[in-house]
Amino acid sequence: MAQFINAKEDLVTEAIDGLLAASGGTLSRLDGYPHIKVVFRSDWDKSKVALVSGGGSGHEPAHAGFVGKGMLTAAVCGEVFASPSVEAVLAGILAVTGDAGCLLIVKNYTGDRLNFGLAAERARALGRKVEMVVVDDDIALPHLPQPRGVAGTLFVHKIAGAMAESGADLSTVTAAAQSVIGKVASIGMSLDTCTVPGSQKEARIGAGKAELGLGIHGEPGIEQVDFSSAAGAMETVVDKLKGHAEGEVIAIVNNLGSTTPLEMSVLTHTLTSSGLAHHMVGPALLMTSLDMHGFSVSIMAVTPAEKAALAEPVSLAAWPGMMAVVEPPVVGLPDGLTPIEPIPSMNERTRGIIENVADLLISAESQLNTLDAKSGDGDTGSTLATAARSLKGSLDRMPLADLTQLFPALGNELSQTMGGSSGVILAIYFNATGDACSNGASVQGALAEGLNRVSQVGGAQVGDRTMIDALSPALAALPNGISAAAAAARTGADSTAAIHRAKAGRAAYVPEENLKGHNDPGAEAVALLFEALAKEMEA
Repeated sequence: MAQFINAKEDLVTEAIDGLLAASGGTLSRLDGYPHIKVVFRSDWDKSKVALVSGGGSGHEPAHAGFVGKGMLTAAVCGEVFASPSVEAVLAGILAVTGDAGCLLIVKNYTGDRLNFGLAAERARALGRKVEMVVVDDDIALPHLPQPRGVAGTLFVHKIAGAMAESGADLSTVTAAAQSVIGKVASIGMSLDTCTVPGSQKEARIGAGKAELGLGIHGEPGIEQVDFSSAAGAMETVVDKLKGHAEGEVIAIVNNLGSTTPLEMSVLTHTLTSSGLAHHMVGPALLMTSLDMHGFSVSIMAVTPAEKAALAEPVSLAAWPGMMAVVEPPVVGLPDGLTPIEPIPSMNERTRGIIENVADLLISAESQLNTLDAKSGDGDTGSTLATAARSLKGSLDRMPLADLTQLFPALGNELSQTMGGSSGVILAIYFNATGDACSNGASVQGALAEGLNRVSQVGGAQVGDRTMIDALSPALAALPNGISAAAAAARTGADSTAAIHRAKAGRAAYVPEENLKGHNDPGAEAVALLFEALAKEMEA
């Protein structure tokens, strides 16, 4: 798998320098590359308790991304998924520890415990006051004698960081951190494993499956479960966490690497609907596992003091802050936005024609999507099919017996149910057609006026490789009958396969070679529609 890296051996040092270069001078590092990779606060004066954390890289923005006022004083970075050495940790301790002392916040992995622990012993031998806490928040493997430390570690960073910033002494900060650790629970789920740079990706999770409780280094989880929806995935995680949710609960919703923001928001919707948490941090990239397509949830029942510490603002881009979980506020539509509903009327022939055309568009969904994938994002068929289904469901309230009302009613319906530019174009078309009908134009004249309006607003003309290439000749031929219009629409649609440079629409941004030999999907839809009308009206 291709990745945006240079040499594998320079990956972590280059990434750290990139972070520092973009920090505006707020972050510095020790001059110890490549073995000593320590990021620390540029403004640190050693007058307060220092907080030092770290571990293997690949979990960004953790840990270096949380170095700053109110959180960590320093982060000691190892290579990808590898603990930093004793010398690196000791260098970090010595660089930031003054008379107030230092607290090491360590995730419960053997390498981290050993290296940070030995570094603490050596620092103490040099006269430094050093304490260490170990975070073991992962509940995926409940019978494990030493649970792993995962994203719940961020609760410790934030609460201990706020206390240290306020001037609390080392014993107080350490006791507070230990109390937080005892109350945090985390579990994650993923649809795929991660890609370690320079290594073959493990294809462990099959199609239709998700892995529950896998580790942040890609370690296997407790089990693979059937996957069908975001709601089901989050409900499984919530069920595992419920036994740890007593009192006022705050949740950290963590993106494990490559889950899109859209997916994370959908997952968050299920979480907030569950009532598990009262406040939330995220959803955000917080403690990742390289490019893992998954998420984790960490929860903690907080005291008022802990809640206040979590709410303390910090000027760190990686920390999204804590927000209350609320019902989505919904405000009524402004006056004038909702069109006046027309008086329903019945015309069985008109209804039948609309239903048959709608069925045609629904049946052509896959065909039009495939065609659109050549020149766009592959959704023309779905967009038209969605609108067609909605239109069929709205026919009972349509003025089917009055074309002057029906045309604008169709436009208003499509503007609300049809996404993208197509919905807007057709709404303009039908509303303009309705206006022309109301002003006494014939049906053919009104349809032509609708096309003129679309060209004026959208700027597209015949030859630009849009639906107009089929619609314009079809309307021009309509005085000769619907069959002539259908034939002209088909000729116009087929002609777009020879137009290799679109001048309007999304295809205008697509390379010419992608368009050659393929009809424009909008023009194809128009041709199919006229062919269906011809078949229906001549039956």
